[in-house]
Parts: sequence; C-alpha cells; structure tokens
Amino acid sequence: MLSERSSGVLLHICSLPSRGGVGDLGPAAYAFADFLAAAGQRFWQVLPLTPTGYGNSPYSSLSAFAGNPLFISLEKLAERGWIPAEDLNAPLPSSGAIDYPAAAAQKMPLLHAAAKAFLERATPEDRYYLGEFCGRSESWLLPYARFMVLRGQYPAVDWTSWPRELARCEPQALAKLDQEYGEEIERQKVIQFFFEEQWRELRAYCAARGIGFIGDMAIFVNHDSADVWTNAHLFQLDAEGRPEHVAGVPPDYFSPTGQRWGNPLYRWDVMIERGFAWWTERIRRAFSLCDQIRLDHFRGFEAYWSIPAAESTAIHGAWVKAPGRELFARLRQEFGELPLIAEDLGVITPEVEELRTSFGLPGMRVMQFGFSDPGAHIHLPHRLVENMVVYTGTHDNNTTLGWYQQAGEAEREAVHAYLGVTREEDVVPSMIRSAETSVGRLCLIPLQDVLGLGAEARMNTPAAADGNWSWRFAPDALQPAMAEWLRALTVVTDRQPPARFD
Repeated sequence: MLSERSSGVLLHICSLPSRGGVGDLGPAAYAFADFLAAAGQRFWQVLPLTPTGYGNSPYSSLSAFAGNPLFISLEKLAERGWIPAEDLNAPLPSSGAIDYPAAAAQKMPLLHAAAKAFLERATPEDRYYLGEFCGRSESWLLPYARFMVLRGQYPAVDWTSWPRELARCEPQALAKLDQEYGEEIERQKVIQFFFEEQWRELRAYCAARGIGFIGDMAIFVNHDSADVWTNAHLFQLDAEGRPEHVAGVPPDYFSPTGQRWGNPLYRWDVMIERGFAWWTERIRRAFSLCDQIRLDHFRGFEAYWSIPAAESTAIHGAWVKAPGRELFARLRQEFGELPLIAEDLGVITPEVEELRTSFGLPGMRVMQFGFSDPGAHIHLPHRLVENMVVYTGTHDNNTTLGWYQQAGEAEREAVHAYLGVTREEDVVPSMIRSAETSVGRLCLIPLQDVLGLGAEARMNTPAAADGNWSWRFAPDALQPAMAEWLRALTVVTDRQPPARFD
C-alpha cells in the first residue's frame, strides 16, 4: 500500500538522448536524474529493463531477468578503460528516432570487445565483484549466457529448431557447449555485469537525491527466451517445446477478434508444486533493481485468457482461473509487504478487484480514459481513492496533447467542462495539475506531457507493426522553467515529503 503522497515521471531508458542511437545509463541518465531532483520528484518510472526481442518491445524479452545490453553506456566503459576513448566517436546521433538494428550493429561489437578486455586484464577487485554478481545471479545468468550464444549460432530459427539435445537442455550437450564456447559465455556474463554495475551506480545517484525507481514487469514471458528454453516444464508446451496454448485477451469494443499475444502460458500446477520458486526468484530480481514494481496485466493473476496455439485470433479462447491468491501469499511470506502496483486497466471483474485490495496493492487510473462516457469517470480525480496511482496517460496512450487533438467534439467538451479551460495550450498543464491535486497518493506523468509534446512523441500504439518504442527527447528539451513549475506544483499538492532510498 502507498503510504505517502508522491509524484514522479515516466520515461524509459531508451528514450534518453544518449550516444550510440539509443538511450543508455550514461551522462543523459544522470542529467535526467538532476532534472527530477530539481522538479521535486520522488520517482522515475521505467519500462521493463530486460533485453528486447520481437519488435524491440520491452514487453517482448529474451530474458525476464537479464538487463538490456543496449542500455550500457559506452562513455562509462571508456572511463573504466574497457574500450578506447576513440570508440566513442559514434556515427549515430544522440537525438531522433531510435534505429535499433543500427544501434545494435554499432554497440554490440564494442560491448564484446569491452568484455574481452575485462577478462584479459581485470584487477583482483574487479574479478571479486564479477564473482559476487555471478554468485547471486546463479539461477539465471548461465542459462541466459548459453541462450544468447546459441542464438548467435542459430540466428535464423527459434530454440525448438536447435539440435534436439540442445533444445532439450541435455546435460552432456550443455557441458560440451560450455567447453567449446566458454569464452563467449563468459563475455555474455561480463556484459550483464557491466549493466548491473552501471544500473546500481545510477540508482545510488538517484537515491542520494531522494529519487526511487518504479520498474515494470510483464506477467507473461516470450517463448523465444532463456526462461522458457531453460524451464520448459513450467510452461504449457508440447513434446517439441512449442506452445499448446498462448496468452491474449478476448474480443471487446476495441477489437472484434481480441488480441493474440502468443506468449506460452504457465503450468500453474507445477508452479504450485515447486512453491512458486521461479516467481519468487523473478520478483527477488525485480526488487533488487527497483523500489517498486508495476505488474502489467494484473487481471491475469486471477484468470487468464487461454487461446489454443493453432488459432490465429483470440476469438476461440477461454477464461482459466489462476492461483493469484496463493502466489501473492507466498510472495508476502517471502518479502513482507509487497511494493507492487497493479495494472488493473480494462474490464476488471469483482474477483480481480478483491485480489488487488486483499493484498493492499494500489491500482491505476488514467485521466485520458475518463472523458469518453460517464462509465469511464472512475478515471477522473473526483472518483479516486487514496491507494491509487493516477496518470495523465501511459506508454500505451497517445501523449495528452496528441490525444486531445484527435478527440471527438463530445470528448473535448467534457475536457473543457472538467478542467475549466478551452484553449488547446492550456489542456496539458491543466491535466497535469488535476492529476497532481487528486487524492491518489502517487501521481506519475509521462515526460512527453511534461514537455507538452504531440502525437509525434507517442511511445507505443498497441497492435501497430512499426514505429513503436523509438521516441527520444531532444538533448536541450529539459528546461529549468519546467522543473520549477513542476516543483511548485509538487510542493503545493503535498507530494514532496522527505525521503531517501539509499
């Protein structure tokens, strides 16, 4: 449960104006932390930090535990002497849309070269910290490193098409892999160590300024991931390792065929038999990186939409109960009170609401949703309760300006009536002010709204094939006047109590 009024800004790491074509944990991240501190913010919310797979989506990951190598700062590697300073003369710009293939083509060889340098000339102290990281990451690090090496050996196919003994993780085959590709496996471990080291440095810098991190966790994992390859027994797979049933959501007002996400579903009976050990380790890892975690698609912990894998749409699925109560009871037993935020958007049943409230988890309200019709007014500030997180919009929404510009006449009239403004330039600051003054204890504003940007700055359009996850803000976008305005609003709405996270 949220105990204090606070506020923060939503910005994923990839959207920072860093060198190398994609945001990273280098100077731009520290400059943004300084902006948050100047603006009196308590939280920096990010999207999943894991390495991305299909479509470059942070919700489509190659591992539920690893860090995204593209977020590693080349500047910081150069400072440590792991790459030459001349390697920083990157041809890719620090602003403009992310070109993921170009960024990967540039950064990954440098990361591997840095890892090779580390293995060749690391000090005893460096090796001690690497060993300490490998020890506490034992459950996932080696499987991930093997998986990434094998993906390099078989880039055109998924793991079910690898040689049978490797697809089945047979011990003799893995031992042979370790022997033949030992150096490459070690380099993958070192790259993860680089991410860990840089993330912890940034987190400590933020904590010293009273800023905590809110992370994000997708409920399901990719079939093309180290997690499913290594733990096939925990998922609904056939004898060849292919999904039998996949995740999604049923048809609704927005989609007559529903959404077929394609993630393999869990074998919850096996999870229960094993005391939810995999979930416990996943949450432990998340808590080691962030102060709070947003659980995406929370309703799936109460019941999930199960679609036969052979179906091309989500029409012929069925609701299947999930052991959410048992899982969260186990997590609370392990970790105490759970610093989790439930993403409870969409059609939420009383059973889902009861699951959330029984564990004291705050839900979410998105102001953009509140103006469409009277039934959506639960998203407006006058209907909020204290244990709630209020947003103007999320990563899946248009920016507030873009949403307003594309809204129908009735929706705009509702906005004017509620906010008491009629000029377009007043809508975004008025929405932010309304969210901040709400009774909800935590208010989170996307940076795009803080900057007053339009649809060109939208982060994600669900179901769109192209153009997602590529927005970055301009290097000169953060102005002192913005921080001063946000700080004044934060102070007057009692969202700036003293806090430290170190």
